[in-house]
Amino acid sequence: MKYLGDTFDLGAESQQDAATSSAAFEAQLAAVQDRLGEREIELESPQWRELALQEGRLLVALERGREAWQSGRHCFDRFCGARLWEEAIEAARIMFQSGEQDALVALGHGVWLAVTFPVDPELSVALLQDIIEETPDDSDGAAVAAATAAYVVDLRSEGKEYDSLSFFTNQMLGTVARRHSGIEDQEAFDQWIERLELNDPACFLPRLRNVVDVLVQDDWWIDREAIQASLPVQ
Repeated sequence: MKYLGDTFDLGAESQQDAATSSAAFEAQLAAVQDRLGEREIELESPQWRELALQEGRLLVALERGREAWQSGRHCFDRFCGARLWEEAIEAARIMFQSGEQDALVALGHGVWLAVTFPVDPELSVALLQDIIEETPDDSDGAAVAAATAAYVVDLRSEGKEYDSLSFFTNQMLGTVARRHSGIEDQEAFDQWIERLELNDPACFLPRLRNVVDVLVQDDWWIDREAIQASLPVQ
C-alpha cells in the first residue's frame, strides 16, 4: 500500500545498520534537493510536486522534525493555493509526522481535507488511522474515525482496492472496539456499533468534525467556508 504503513524504516538491528540507512536517506535527500534547486516552482508539474513531498518524507525519516515541518508547511500553502488537495493532504501528514508543536493541528487539517474531497481513499484512511493512534483507548473519537474510514472506502473504492481497504478498515474497527469496550465477539460488536451509532453517517460524521475541531483548536490555516462554497452541489 502507498500510504498505510508508509513510514520509512531506518530499521537497523545494529548501530552500523542504522548509520548505513541514515546515510542512504541523506544521499536521497541531497539528490532530491539538488533536483528541486534546478528549476523554479512548477505546481503544474506532477514530478515537481512529488519531489517537494519526498523532501519532507525524507526529513521525517531522518528525524529532522523542524526542517520536515518547514518543508511540509511550504508545500501545504502552495498546494492549497493551487487547489491541489491530495498533495495538500500529504503535506499536512508530513507536518504531523514531524512531531513538531502543532503536529495535531496539521493532522486536523489533513483529515478535514481528506474527508471533504474525493481523494485517494487509502490516503484518507491513513489520516484517520493517525487519529486513532493519537486517541486514548476509551475515547469515542477513535471509533468515529474508524467508522468514517470504513464509510470512505465504501464510497470511493471498488474492485481489488475495495477488497484490500475494506479488509483493513474492518480490522481497524475490530481493534478499536476491543480497546474501547473489550469487544471480542460478533454479537457484542454489532451492539457496540449500534450503541455508538457508527452505522449512521448522519450521526458519526458530525462527531468527526468535533474531533477535528479539538485537534485544530480554532487555528485554521484555510478558509473552510470558502472551500465548501466552491464544492459542487450534491
